[in-house]
Amino acid sequence: MEAVWEAVALVKLRVAAGRVKLQIPPQEEEEHWAFAYDMLQKVSRSFAFVIQQLGPDLRNAVCIFYLLLRALDTVEDDTSIPTEVKLTILQEFHRHVYNPSWHYSWNYRVLMDKFRYVSTAFLELDQGCQEAIKEITKRMGEGMSKFICKEVETVDDYDEYCHYAAGLVGYGLSRLFHAAGTENLASDQLSNSMGLFLQKIHIIGDYFEDISEIPKRRMFWPREIWSKYVEKLEDLKYKENSEKAVQCLNDMVTNALIHAKDCLQYMSALKDDTVFRLCAIPQIMAMGNFAICYNNVNVFRGLVKMRHGLTARVIDETKSMSDVYTAFYEFSSLLESKIDDNDPSAALTRKRVDAIKKTCKSSGLLKRRGYDLEKPKYMPVLIMLALMLAAVVLGVLYAK
Repeated sequence: MEAVWEAVALVKLRVAAGRVKLQIPPQEEEEHWAFAYDMLQKVSRSFAFVIQQLGPDLRNAVCIFYLLLRALDTVEDDTSIPTEVKLTILQEFHRHVYNPSWHYSWNYRVLMDKFRYVSTAFLELDQGCQEAIKEITKRMGEGMSKFICKEVETVDDYDEYCHYAAGLVGYGLSRLFHAAGTENLASDQLSNSMGLFLQKIHIIGDYFEDISEIPKRRMFWPREIWSKYVEKLEDLKYKENSEKAVQCLNDMVTNALIHAKDCLQYMSALKDDTVFRLCAIPQIMAMGNFAICYNNVNVFRGLVKMRHGLTARVIDETKSMSDVYTAFYEFSSLLESKIDDNDPSAALTRKRVDAIKKTCKSSGLLKRRGYDLEKPKYMPVLIMLALMLAAVVLGVLYAK
């Protein structure tokens, strides 16, 4: 049945995404907004889907905020940009957002080449949103600049880098939610944890892609952790070091799990349904990906992430804190089932998983979803029938 639910969820997601797209302004009327939402779809379809369900004013602010931060991240990540040029862009970026004539062309990066559209849209946001976005982009650009010339040596360095790259995103979103009147202003600690939880799964899951980067790799695994297992960070990708690599990976996952309780607390305070889904869906996917990556040597062989069908189920089924507690409980239980007592981090991993499960269970809101990390055994005929039925029913609803 897992395969059937995933197939139906994929169809429902596609139909829902088509519905939401109708909210995008026609290009001939507002070209800059059409560009912004088109780029949002291209850089992150899953984020685009939940962002577009927000109320109009907040939707526009979050869309532009996301694109600006994605532009910053693109500059920071691209190792082909000379360091001096990169530092200048990052440090001055918060000023460029006010200048529709500014752009930077390289490597066919459409977002940066046509930055005028994003800047024009930004200038149409209300003053409070503009100020919040400017503050965060300034702090993020300065923080990223610091780590262009600095290696991530300690766990404190790691947390600091993740704060600049993603914790500040949490700050910014909390401020935008508050400015829109939909939420109370969350504490900086909880907002920061929301960002760190997401950033750490990206850093862990992107190991192979990042270590293979040409012409120069940029890595954010802290030396304080990986040096316990190998002499050089690239040694983790060699098969002869597989046992040590997995132990290092488990250490990295265990480090990230400390943020889960803060994330649950942050989400439990949200009041607006669309804001809740915007925050909750990425966090559940992060928890699922931690469970997938844990004790998984394939992280060092290529990209490892949640399959599309399971992602679709998470998006379709996440509507309340009951759904969040259930997903965190089930994914942390699946992670727990993979713990090897001989692993050096096993005791701490169990302690952190137990804390997550205890928080979820004490809510009294647990359901049963039956999430599974393994690929479901597909029954082609049954799946085809389910897809056809879902397509017919949802097509009728969509037409109405």
